[in-house]
Amino acid sequence: MNAAELDEKLIVRLADQDADAFHDLYRLTSGAVYGFALSILKNKHDAEDVMHDTFIRVYHGAVSYIPRGKPLSWILTIVRNLSYNKLKSGSLCEDITQYEDLACMDGSEQTVDKIVLETAMKILSFEERQIVILHALTGMKHREIGELLEMPTGTVLSKYNRALSKVRARMEAEGWEGGEAK
Repeated sequence: MNAAELDEKLIVRLADQDADAFHDLYRLTSGAVYGFALSILKNKHDAEDVMHDTFIRVYHGAVSYIPRGKPLSWILTIVRNLSYNKLKSGSLCEDITQYEDLACMDGSEQTVDKIVLETAMKILSFEERQIVILHALTGMKHREIGELLEMPTGTVLSKYNRALSKVRARMEAEGWEGGEAK
């Protein structure tokens, strides 16, 4: 099961103070939560802070959670709001991360994946980064990403395809073709 397939029953179990439910929720969603926060904040330490705050809010908010279909959207809305609050407060750490942690979020340590991801994070716009991270790390559909980011699905698809084209062009310009260096 991946983050996009998160079942609302897990939130209900969490509300019932099932310790295994929290462990399962964290295991399923921590990569997506961290990746989304990092795509907004561009700082490893701030993304970690937001990730921890998110899970605290989810734990305490599970009791009042109202099932509406997609608990991952609820969780990522918390991430987005906490990240924006952190940006507004100006309490950001100074050192900018190189997105190294994201390359291994799905357990893959492939060099090519890491290079592609680092390239993407450097050259993509704020919205493109969010869309690519949400799609790649959570498996969310473009329609769901549009709902979360409050964008039309067509805009999400367009930005996603444009982002992939940018990354492909940069990789080719740097001598990478078909996942391997020339």
